[in-house]
Amino acid sequence: MNTFVAVGSTNPVKIAAVHQAFQQVWPESIWQIEGVSVTSDVSAQPMSNEECITGARNRARKALQTLKADYGVGLEGGLFQVGDAWFNTGWIVVIDAAGREGIGATIAMATPERVMRFIQEGMELGDICDRLFHQENSKQGDGYFGLLTQNAVTRTTGYTQGVLSALARFLSPELF
Repeated sequence: MNTFVAVGSTNPVKIAAVHQAFQQVWPESIWQIEGVSVTSDVSAQPMSNEECITGARNRARKALQTLKADYGVGLEGGLFQVGDAWFNTGWIVVIDAAGREGIGATIAMATPERVMRFIQEGMELGDICDRLFHQENSKQGDGYFGLLTQNAVTRTTGYTQGVLSALARFLSPELF
């Protein structure tokens, strides 16, 4: 049986992460994963966990509704502050056709002051990474995680782990 998953993004990294996570937890299923361009209705560079979760939820709902899928998945990266330090993370919301929602996150990685200065000037993290690492469209490649860890953690592996954590709601429904 085919199960249809709509991803609220056309970014190939995010689509691959969703596919890897669903395939890992339900290897016997056949997954049809399709990305769709939807708006997050949050700022281009989210600056809190709440804003990221809202953006991911909006993307998941819109993808689910637009493509009439079994699951909608929204992934939204952004920054959050703890004391004087800033961190980059990604939030994931998975919603099934019955409206049940799972939420998970990627790892959180410290954001250097040098990067934060560019963000405070209005630049998005992906553009900053391209500039500092002499890349082009890094957000559709290794991304911030990969560039800073020399690919020990790539954007794909980070988002895959985040999707897996969001799927916990569906893997252990008796606890939710």
